[in-house]
Amino acid sequence: MILRMVWPVWALVIVVGPMLALCVLAWWRARRTQDGTERAWLRRTGMVLATLAIGLAPAVPAETETVETNAEVFFVVDRTGSMAAEDYDGGQARLEGVRHDVVAVMESLPGARYSVIGFDSQATRQLPLTTDSRAVRSWTETLRQEITWYSAGSTIDRPAATLTQTLEAAAERNPANVRLVFFLSDGENTDGDNSSTAPQEGAYAHLAPLVDGGAVLGYGTAQGGQMRSYDGTDASGPGTDAPWITDETQPGSPPAVSRIDETNLRRLAEDLGVEYVHRIEPGPVDELVAGIDVEEIAADGRREIDTYRDVYWPAATLLAVLTAWEAFELAARWRRLREVAA
Repeated sequence: MILRMVWPVWALVIVVGPMLALCVLAWWRARRTQDGTERAWLRRTGMVLATLAIGLAPAVPAETETVETNAEVFFVVDRTGSMAAEDYDGGQARLEGVRHDVVAVMESLPGARYSVIGFDSQATRQLPLTTDSRAVRSWTETLRQEITWYSAGSTIDRPAATLTQTLEAAAERNPANVRLVFFLSDGENTDGDNSSTAPQEGAYAHLAPLVDGGAVLGYGTAQGGQMRSYDGTDASGPGTDAPWITDETQPGSPPAVSRIDETNLRRLAEDLGVEYVHRIEPGPVDELVAGIDVEEIAADGRREIDTYRDVYWPAATLLAVLTAWEAFELAARWRRLREVAA
């Protein structure tokens, strides 16, 4: 038997506690003075106790049900300036690979729910969980690097808090669902106003129990690539004649070069409990989702939920009987008072 608690404990204490104390004290006083109300106060004490039992809502296990399981896919996308480095598929920006892979993964997991978290100088939820694949496509089509002047450097631990909140909320809302995380980044950590040159050790390790699968996708090369500056207009960014982002730490401020950091990406994959895949050109993503069987993953027991049958009806019946008795006694008393007054 369990207590389902119709009211929180503090409400029961505030409401029932004084009533119960009053009835007990009144019964004790009636017993000492022999004023004839002892039985009435016992009845009222029973009414209060019956109310308490209803508020506690005792229940017993009824049966186990199997619930529908769905896949929830969370894309965590790096859109810092380094993701504009032109060393993907023969000189394209790394974000081109991100656009391709997000859509490809989504098409390989039809019927799932999708969410997007983007991060640059800060991490934000770009799309809440949705079954609308067109919304995800539209987001990828408008995906751009952050505006260069606002850049605070790159660090892959920046979205850790947002991803934690998102996964915990999803697990609480639909515990039976399977959660898949795809983290798309170059893994680079550069010095900036709000970042450090090294990611926090184990920043994502606590999320492993909430992640059932997915992958960390790494973009870029060891040789690296240069990045066009972006001012928020179509005349800047990759594929334009916009100035190169420069390295102000070097004499003469030459064009900055961004290089993939696979050490960070592999550590991230290990923390999340997923595989790491290096993406240097468009290609199938079958290997990323081939081992994902939603029904098999959910066979760990999460699809089965216990249901309970409430058993507070005896207390409700007792309360009804005692209330009727109390009403009868009060009506009789009222009649006697009227007779005396007449």
